[in-house]
Amino acid sequence: MSKFIINGGQPLSGEVKISGSKNAVLPLIAASVLVPEARLINVPRIKDVDTTLDIFQYLGGGFEWIGKHELLLKSQGIINKPLTEQARALRSSILFAGPLLARFGEATLPHPGGDKIGARPLDAHINSFKALGVEVSEKGTLNFKAGKHLGGDFIMDEPSVTATENLLIYAAGIDAVTTMHLVAMEPHVESLCKFLVKAGVQIEGIGSTTLKVTGSTSLKSVEHAVIPEDIEVASFVAVAAATHSDLIIRDINPETLNALLLQMNKMNINYKIEKDSLHILPPLEPYKASRLQSGLYPKLNSDFLPPLAVLAAQSEGASMIHDWLYEGRQSYLAELYKMGANAVIMDPHRALIIGPTPLHGTEVTSYDIRAGMALLVAALVAEGQTVISGIDHIDRGYEKIEERLKAIGADITREN
Repeated sequence: MSKFIINGGQPLSGEVKISGSKNAVLPLIAASVLVPEARLINVPRIKDVDTTLDIFQYLGGGFEWIGKHELLLKSQGIINKPLTEQARALRSSILFAGPLLARFGEATLPHPGGDKIGARPLDAHINSFKALGVEVSEKGTLNFKAGKHLGGDFIMDEPSVTATENLLIYAAGIDAVTTMHLVAMEPHVESLCKFLVKAGVQIEGIGSTTLKVTGSTSLKSVEHAVIPEDIEVASFVAVAAATHSDLIIRDINPETLNALLLQMNKMNINYKIEKDSLHILPPLEPYKASRLQSGLYPKLNSDFLPPLAVLAAQSEGASMIHDWLYEGRQSYLAELYKMGANAVIMDPHRALIIGPTPLHGTEVTSYDIRAGMALLVAALVAEGQTVISGIDHIDRGYEKIEERLKAIGADITREN
């Protein structure tokens, strides 16, 4: 099993370029089932993309890397068949239900897996499909079957991002009008809408909680750029601030970062925004404890919390970490405790971190993508050597993270 070995305790400097968004590109690949060709630009080279492309290819689709981060997808050869166990490794594999239903009238796939960060039921997907007349059964696998594609008007159980994307893709690929209420508004949902509009779909209400979709069975080829990964921005903000570094984070979209910038202000992070860059500077005063609470966009993303929690351990006072969405996301706090953080898990959704406390290197384990990044931040802060196992989780969401950290001065090596 691969490990990262990090010798920390030193400030970093330089520049880092933000990759394309994982959560934006995966639904774009799934939606490419509906169009003849899709040319995607700024695609991150990460494990979850590879797994999604494997599913696309298994269904008969073709893909080609025509540049380092440019991908050409061709759907002409796609056929409908049950997804295999490879789909279970990735929760976003559920996104293939929508396009397969639209194109073939049925879809079968195993219950998806992904990070072990708590219960993430599929009710929002299942109930929304049922509201549009789709039959759904669970007999070891998830089975979706549509008779006539009638469209419809429904309210989502919850503003689930993947459910919104799944139903949006389905609605885009049928000759009907579908109105969706209480949908998610995340930037990657808006990005998917813009992709589908380029393909010939009419969508009203983009960026709001209600989408009216006039779909089509004759969509056209699309070229689309993947938006920047805001989660990665938060991760590198934590890296720079926690290590008291001078770091320029390039290729960001400041318009989608208001909640993060507000949190940075509350914690006394010293920064400047320069066009499409965020410049993190060494602190002018001690970092200040602050409540870190996730919420629906445009509030603080749940994925921002783990790396920012490391900064909380370096801040003066008590910080409440409140992730209302995922009750299993706090595994990283037990690992931070091993490194010297004063962290107490209060209940499945809340924890308390009291700082500042010095961190020291030790052996820790990553149990999900964002936990892994939090441990990387902590290892860069800590005195001595830290060994992180379970780094396959980190590879799922961060492209060549050790190379990018080395480029700004980190002492990190990968041991296979």
